[in-house]
Amino acid sequence: MADRLTADAIVVVHLLFIAFVLLGGLLVLRWPRLAWLHLPAVAWGILVEVLHLDCPLTPWENRFRQAAGQGGYDGGFVEHYLIPLIYPAALTPQIQLWFGALVAALNAAIYGRLLYRRRRHGRVCRGHSAP
Repeated sequence: MADRLTADAIVVVHLLFIAFVLLGGLLVLRWPRLAWLHLPAVAWGILVEVLHLDCPLTPWENRFRQAAGQGGYDGGFVEHYLIPLIYPAALTPQIQLWFGALVAALNAAIYGRLLYRRRRHGRVCRGHSAP
């Protein structure tokens, strides 16, 4: 039972990481220091998609599933859990490139807004402090 719960916990962590990569920039708008965690996560997410890398969490999940008497699966987390929900067809390299581009574009827009706000706020603050 513990092995199955551990495998399920890994799935939850994996899903939360993906959500953080995609939407963590929104948290950075509120808490800018979070960028130190978010930007490396985004870089990893883009690399995994663009270079078709396997996530290290997938083999751990499979190992715990097999230890629990369940079958593991081939491919990665996205192919096994998310793609069947979003797309009925198998994940292709082209779709992975689109996912990478989506992550990059979404986060570029969020960080662009953050930089715009900081520059705008900086000008306003300097303007008020001038004699």
